[in-house]
Amino acid sequence: MNEEKKPSSPAQSPASATRYLVILFLAAFCLLLVTFAMERRQHQVLQEQSQEQIQDLQQNISAVQSLQNLYDENAALKEQLHQMELDMAQLNSTILDKENQLSVTSQQAEKQEKALLAMDWFWQIDEAYVRGRYTVCKQLIDRMCELGLESYLPLESTTNTDRFSPSHRLEEIREKLEY
Repeated sequence: MNEEKKPSSPAQSPASATRYLVILFLAAFCLLLVTFAMERRQHQVLQEQSQEQIQDLQQNISAVQSLQNLYDENAALKEQLHQMELDMAQLNSTILDKENQLSVTSQQAEKQEKALLAMDWFWQIDEAYVRGRYTVCKQLIDRMCELGLESYLPLESTTNTDRFSPSHRLEEIREKLEY
């Protein structure tokens, strides 16, 4: 019986060593596979993070470009506004000039109209005086003065004769009527 419990034979020893090596090799291989899977997963995570960072950078670049475009557009709009302000100032100046010219023309037309009206009154006064209608003549002079038209009578004679101007003739008639 002692013989039955003999240590294993040298032929069995290499088989169990081979088995042990295969198990160790398989364990090492499994560890390598797990490590590879973990490394691959970590690589994917890093790649996704890198991709997100790239996308963030692209968005930032896009935002910076949009901002630059806005700055450029703002500068262009400021330039347009400045030009429009200059144009508006020039237009206002032109309008004021035209209004002044219109005002002067309007004043001249009003003066001419009053001068014509004054001459009409003057001829009626002169006609009434020449015909001896002194009461009517006085009434016409009074009414002409009320209307303020006597200052619109010409001060010089336009006929180049030695005759009085309409303004001087009115004064002569007034003196004779004893105003």
